[in-house]
Amino acid sequence: MPRFSVIVPAYRVQAYLHACLDSVLEQSFKDYEIIVVDDCSPDACGPIADEYAVRDPRVTVVHLPHNSGLGPARNAGVARAAGDYLLFLDGDDTFAPEALAAVADRLAATGDPDVLVYDYARTYWSGESVRNTFSEHLAETGPASFRLADRPELLKVLMVVWNKAYRREFVEAEGFTFPPGYYEDTPWTYPVLMAAGSIAVLDTVCVGYRQRRRGNILSTTTRRHFDVFDQYDRVFAFIDSRPALAHWRPVIFRRMLDHFSTLFTSRGRLPRGTRGEFFRRARAHCRRYRTPGAPVPRRARLRHALFRLGAHRTYRALWAAQRLRTRLGRAGSTVRRAARGAALQLHYRVQLRLPVRAGDAVFAAYWHRGYTCSPAALEATARALVPGIRTSWICRPEDAHTVPEATRALHPGTAAYWTALARSKYLVNNVNFDRRLVKRRGQVLLQTHHGTPLKTMGTDLVHRPAAAGSMDFAQLLRNVDKWDFSLSANQHSTLVWERTYPSGYTTLEYGSPRNDVFHRTGPDETARLRERFGVPPGSTALLYAPTHRDYRREQQHSLDLERLVRVLGPRFVILARSHYLDATARATAGHTRHPRIIDVSAHPSVEELCLASDGLITDYSSLMFDYVNLDRPVVLHLEDAQAYEAARGTYFDPAAFPPGAVARDQEELHEIFATDHWRGPRSAQRRAAFRARFCPYDDGYAAERVVRRVFLGDTSGLPVPAPLTGRGPTGVPRQVPVREYTNG
Repeated sequence: MPRFSVIVPAYRVQAYLHACLDSVLEQSFKDYEIIVVDDCSPDACGPIADEYAVRDPRVTVVHLPHNSGLGPARNAGVARAAGDYLLFLDGDDTFAPEALAAVADRLAATGDPDVLVYDYARTYWSGESVRNTFSEHLAETGPASFRLADRPELLKVLMVVWNKAYRREFVEAEGFTFPPGYYEDTPWTYPVLMAAGSIAVLDTVCVGYRQRRRGNILSTTTRRHFDVFDQYDRVFAFIDSRPALAHWRPVIFRRMLDHFSTLFTSRGRLPRGTRGEFFRRARAHCRRYRTPGAPVPRRARLRHALFRLGAHRTYRALWAAQRLRTRLGRAGSTVRRAARGAALQLHYRVQLRLPVRAGDAVFAAYWHRGYTCSPAALEATARALVPGIRTSWICRPEDAHTVPEATRALHPGTAAYWTALARSKYLVNNVNFDRRLVKRRGQVLLQTHHGTPLKTMGTDLVHRPAAAGSMDFAQLLRNVDKWDFSLSANQHSTLVWERTYPSGYTTLEYGSPRNDVFHRTGPDETARLRERFGVPPGSTALLYAPTHRDYRREQQHSLDLERLVRVLGPRFVILARSHYLDATARATAGHTRHPRIIDVSAHPSVEELCLASDGLITDYSSLMFDYVNLDRPVVLHLEDAQAYEAARGTYFDPAAFPPGAVARDQEELHEIFATDHWRGPRSAQRRAAFRARFCPYDDGYAAERVVRRVFLGDTSGLPVPAPLTGRGPTGVPRQVPVREYTNG
């Protein structure tokens, strides 16, 4: 008997059914069966399902003789199910990676409840993924399992069948079945939750709920939306058949009115000329099932009253007035935003006519994120070395807490922000400032970049549209023309920057300031960092930090981390860090069920994560160039090398000149750790050569060199980089002095 029976009804979803079934078959948890119910679909759903059944014995296909709808199709699947738990997945939706493992673990941890409710995310054709807005009600706090009366707020979570796992014996004992018609989830979900003796929750996104542009049956214009009345008849009949559930009548009555209101005001559902009939039937239901007692929010009281009175025309008039007010409000907001923007630009133009403040410096990083990277190292060093300097940091309000107290935090788009850009002498960033920045005579703009380039950058992206996206190359070059200095960590970076960002700036080949911390942090501080991140004493901590994939819409970790940590054994922990551009991965981060995988995506300082770890697993991330300063092992996982090279491209083959061991797939990665090659002599030799080539100036004084040169005008007394022989691996080439020259 399998643990799970995954029931997949399929009707007119041939374009999505492959992704749906693959999302189940690719799960690391394998104890399940899949029952695909072909609801007499006129497209290729049936043949597609049959192909999967031939390939995998866990797939069973049920072909219905005529189209019956979602409810009867699910019933057909339930009748064939043999699993301990029933899971439903619509044919155009998908399971998230590791969803079944998370569900299995949570069921075991909560004593096999009757129902487990888990989370979902809406996924759009654009690749955007938005988590359920009521996910806070799935917090795994309090008792492991409970009755609905203990957590009635659970009813706010979308009342659908596919975000829950149901104990099959419970479903069979209660005789639950799906009715025909639209909104078939309603008379299933409410009774199931009310009758369940034990419910548990899983605060993990397990389902990708596809938002189709067209084809969703609930978005079609048809009289079948009137089925909602029959469905609520069934819900109240269930309550009436069980006197012990009578206290739920007021709650269901209120939710029924909310449902009616949503359907009535949804454009494109009710056919033209049927709204009056719909309202009359809604009024009849209000009179039939009215049960006062459930609190009604103030904003909903009028709607409910109008339904009870049957005031169809009044409701429509108020609805139209509300829509008009909303439109006027949006128009007013647009006008206000435009007026505010014009006022700010006028303010900026005035500030541009005032003198530049010689003692002011403004810093920023990563498109206004928190205090981080080389600009942060330079800001701290400038405050220490430059007499009388006043520094500001541009960041989003939510990142202001990362800015030191001695530094003024500026929020983008404010008058203070534009004043700082207009009047500060020094402008430092690791990306470009606002395109509207006017570079003034007397201002100095330092571009620090954010790492040594491995992947294709700048104007080299002209011939790589998948990576360039909507990049405006003409604007890019206008921004580059504002640079006075371009900071470079090594000769490789210098050659790339000067070709891909051609202009007349001065290159400072001084090293990477953000890496200074690696040479200045002692073992006591490292131990404190490991304790803060939850690394157990005596454990080996591996930092997993993949880069962004331009060719993927959904950015999921390419490694199966739970499988990896099981292979590594109990003395290893993994610090998992998603890339800051990967919204999807970050939205589902932190929900692993494995205690030895610690999600650190939200931590603002990657340098601290490096210090707290004993080794790095990455792919094409520039982090490898920084990490080798610690002289700790690096392992490259290059499973998608061909796809990445085709989409983004690299300046050299990292597998041909790597900083350590290289794995082409997960099995090879496991072998590298099993044989200890990840930290063997060959790995150390590669790391030494890599460090010699890319880190000649990273000695802990890069920030001081830059500050003395740019802020103090010192060109002769700069700290000379210490030989690598005194900083780490031996047997490396002789070091060259720091270089500076004007690009031309």
